[in-house]
Amino acid sequence: MQDKQIAVVTGANGFVGSHLVDNLLSKGLTVRCIVRESSNLRWLEGKNVELFKTGLLDKEGLRKAFNNADYIFHVAGVVKSKSKEGYFKGNVDTTRSLLEVALEFKSNLKRFLVVSSQTVTGPSTKDKPVDENTVPVPITTYGKSKYEEEKLVLSYKDKLPITICRAPAVYGERDTEIFIYFQTFSKGITTTIGFKKKELSLIHAADLVEGFYLAAINEKAKGEIYFIGSEKFYTWQEINSITSKVLNKKALVIIVPHFLVFTIAAIAQFFAMFSKNPATLNIEKAKDLTQQYWTCDTSKAVRDLGYKQKISAEEGIRRTIDWYKKMKWF
Repeated sequence: MQDKQIAVVTGANGFVGSHLVDNLLSKGLTVRCIVRESSNLRWLEGKNVELFKTGLLDKEGLRKAFNNADYIFHVAGVVKSKSKEGYFKGNVDTTRSLLEVALEFKSNLKRFLVVSSQTVTGPSTKDKPVDENTVPVPITTYGKSKYEEEKLVLSYKDKLPITICRAPAVYGERDTEIFIYFQTFSKGITTTIGFKKKELSLIHAADLVEGFYLAAINEKAKGEIYFIGSEKFYTWQEINSITSKVLNKKALVIIVPHFLVFTIAAIAQFFAMFSKNPATLNIEKAKDLTQQYWTCDTSKAVRDLGYKQKISAEEGIRRTIDWYKKMKWF
């Protein structure tokens, strides 16, 4: 007789995936982590998890991981690629492979949860956050690939207990992307993109993964899509002010005009052609960064799942900066 419920997590060694692993372990689940042979496992070290070193297109390897699983959380995805094919292979083909194998184990499976992104809908407008009824108009290849992934997942909703959770901007301990913002701020400088005020949903990873867990265990969530985000929206001026308070440091704000963001992105993208790795800032990322509003409405998750943003931006930024300092990242 199986005592503990089993959860499988793809992308478990990454920023969001490792926070989900911590959450599931705290709930008493047995956690199986699907990782690549080449994965850096530093965020999983010393944790009571089972490692399955298999590619997401390797069905035999997936079968071993999915055997007797109660929950599958598909967090892994490709956020940077040098080609359209790279995005679609990493976000659609891999998901198809997981769904096909999950069908073989559906008698035991309580939920197949896929982590998606607000980039599927595209940006919001003034005073009108996007929600689950917003018609998707993705503005980047990454967003388009995640939209195709969502459509694929929804085509299985009569065969599998699927749920899709969309995330807005995420930050927290272990994140290497927003770390650059805090690192430069600690040196007394920060940048703001464009001259107009920008507003966004910003969620701490611990709140985000609690939303995933609530969506996975709730019967109402079967076949549904949810935005898991902050209930409050933030401007970069507010984030700068909080960061200044936490670091006890003022920073010189340099305004970078939109045209300059695209120029830098184009140059970075050009030089990435000669490297094996894609550019962190490319023209597509510039499109995202120059939008005025990236806000999403979480009221469906609040209503159906009992979800709540528990970590304020001030608490979350303090936690994140304390962790960076403890790890001697700055």
